[in-house]
Amino acid sequence: MEGNGISRRGVLRAGALGVAASTLPLVNVHGQSSGGRLALGLWDHWVPAGNDAMRKIVMDWGQKNRVEIQLDFITSVGSKNLLTIAAESQARQGHDMLSFPTWEVHSKSNLLEPLDDVMGRLQEKYGGLNPITEYLAKVEGTWRAVPAISGSQNKPAIGRFDLLKQHAGLDVQAMYPAADKAGPGADEWNWDRFLKAAESMQKAGTPFGLPVGQFPDATDWIGSLFQSFGATLVNKDGDITAKSDSVRQVLDYAKRLCAFLPNDVFSWDDASNNRALISGKSALIFNPPSAWAVAQRDAPDVAKQCWTFPAPAGSNGRFTPYLPYFWGVWSFSRNKGAAKALIEHLSQREQAQAMVAASNGYDIPPFDSMTDFDTWRTEGPPQGVVYNYPVRPHHNAKQFVACNPAPPAMAVQMYNQSIQAKMIARVSQNNESIDSAIRWAEQELEGFQRG
Repeated sequence: MEGNGISRRGVLRAGALGVAASTLPLVNVHGQSSGGRLALGLWDHWVPAGNDAMRKIVMDWGQKNRVEIQLDFITSVGSKNLLTIAAESQARQGHDMLSFPTWEVHSKSNLLEPLDDVMGRLQEKYGGLNPITEYLAKVEGTWRAVPAISGSQNKPAIGRFDLLKQHAGLDVQAMYPAADKAGPGADEWNWDRFLKAAESMQKAGTPFGLPVGQFPDATDWIGSLFQSFGATLVNKDGDITAKSDSVRQVLDYAKRLCAFLPNDVFSWDDASNNRALISGKSALIFNPPSAWAVAQRDAPDVAKQCWTFPAPAGSNGRFTPYLPYFWGVWSFSRNKGAAKALIEHLSQREQAQAMVAASNGYDIPPFDSMTDFDTWRTEGPPQGVVYNYPVRPHHNAKQFVACNPAPPAMAVQMYNQSIQAKMIARVSQNNESIDSAIRWAEQELEGFQRG
């Protein structure tokens, strides 16, 4: 997920992209097109097989329902997906249905078709839904998009179990085995234990790879760190709450933690932590299984020593970083009925299972009832490496998006500006006082309130 910041020049430069999408030749997947035409702009998956699986699902559905399908996979590299969304919203034409990154549903809610009917049927069929999806996609009581399976990700810890056991005395495979129960030591997995492990791994020459820059990977794990301390900068009513003991505590902790991280983590981007793990230079990162999947290809000796397990707990609980995608239908779509029907089809258990398998377990369905797929248990080597990637009951964890519970209009600005990471950098890198960092944050947040 990239941020929402797009310059006016960027939008104008991309304007032709969204308009042109509606004029591209359609792929006629059936001799007759009684279901009409449907133009789709879906996220270009990091895992190549993810696109292949999605294409098959969509095209099979189109053929069965006599719908002519135009399917475009739009990359998030260079924010091209965000540019497409911005261009089409301005032109009022383009694709009928699009994949929307985390914060974009609220941003474009006035142009999105209500999907309460689809969500009602899905919830009735599949039960409990991750509440963060409601925070992000239910606007003024109306579902404006459906939480997607493709692209939605958690960012738990993924670490080298051999190095953690040897140098930090942490047997993460025993703590969190590929089974529906926690093991010895899991109840002691908190941020204090994490700090001791970070010190040990730095001394061993394989420090934790935790970015503190202005990119989503940094914002996500830091957001969950803040929440686990109960450190909220803005409450659900939009009031600034940064001047609190819990915020002081998390900043003090972060300063001590940063002393054991690589010196350049303040400039790391979203690829830096992946490279650190894959190269064997780091013992732990917070990430989806994509880093492990690449290691399978490029560094198999590293991959077979990796294991996924929950983030540490704090005084306020344990929170797993979560970054979802959504499927939405433009209000100016020319085939709303077919678009809604396809979204409902993609959200069924059978399609979710196919996408999870194709993505090596990367994709996270929004329903609790869909965390039992065999893929997470059987993927390897080592077998079970991603079993604890979904949030499971024995983790005693909640999925969490950074900057919640602030109203989304403020939260997205906090997220895109990496306010929490910048506070840590001011204290840890610039040696500012904690009170000075809080005052700076308050000024920034007041600007967001006015904006």
